[in-house]
Amino acid sequence: MSISPVFPLIVGMLAISFAPIFVRYSNAPVSVQGMYRMLFTFILMLPFGVKQLPGIKAISRKDWLLLLAAGFFLALHFLLWMASLTYTSIASSTILLALEPVFVMVGAFLLFKDKPRKFAVIGMIVALIGAISIGSGDITLSQRAFFGDSLSFFGALAVAVNMLIAKQILKRVSSFLYSFIVFGVTTVCFAIYNVATSTPMSGYADREWIVFLLLAIVPTVFGHMIFNWLLKYVKPTTISMSVLAEPVGASLLGMLLFREMVTGFQLIGGAFVIAGLILYMRAEKQTHPVEVENEALSA
Repeated sequence: MSISPVFPLIVGMLAISFAPIFVRYSNAPVSVQGMYRMLFTFILMLPFGVKQLPGIKAISRKDWLLLLAAGFFLALHFLLWMASLTYTSIASSTILLALEPVFVMVGAFLLFKDKPRKFAVIGMIVALIGAISIGSGDITLSQRAFFGDSLSFFGALAVAVNMLIAKQILKRVSSFLYSFIVFGVTTVCFAIYNVATSTPMSGYADREWIVFLLLAIVPTVFGHMIFNWLLKYVKPTTISMSVLAEPVGASLLGMLLFREMVTGFQLIGGAFVIAGLILYMRAEKQTHPVEVENEALSA
């Protein structure tokens, strides 16, 4: 079956836009939110991955090390970025994630000699200008906001490393098995962090468990898992560019749900993001449609 990557990209972009909203609705420590987000995703994947579990035996020692590294950097990304939402606004936090494609593009060029097309670079620049505009009305010079912005910045760097590792492993490991193992490793990383910092992992209200489950289903299953699957067919920078849509959706949701008002200038920035995305994806358009593997995708 042949499909265009556009539809799953749109689904993934919409799904990840809800991540900061769910994080804001929870009063639990971000390390606990991250742990249960990954754990519930891991459990949801179990019924669909039984047939693929024998494939674990074929994974080399080198790939296991890469999988462990991917899980660590994904945990680091979630920990830093989710924590940033405590110190700065949704718009400011998500805007700094827009730096991810810059890190990925540079990393892909240095590691894989993946030279981007001219108009792809122009599209990325346009989208970055728009993304920066979205957060410009909210970023302040206060120490608290600067700390939150710094957390989001390093969170973007961590997820870029995770994506570059994933691109290599997915040449030899199915996307489902990759996600299954990496999410498991990420859960363990969070558990170790919570034990080391004496963070309570139980005793939370029912409302919190609902938020944990929503974090697993919406931005993880319908967001990160779809992106992991698409990495087998498109460039890592293409996936990173799709993440640029998150500041648009998240800022609008933040305005509606938390009264974090978005200025007209920021709305214009959103238009630049969309224009940049369209320009980039047209430049990087695949010659052939995506051939979907015969594997269980829990989305």
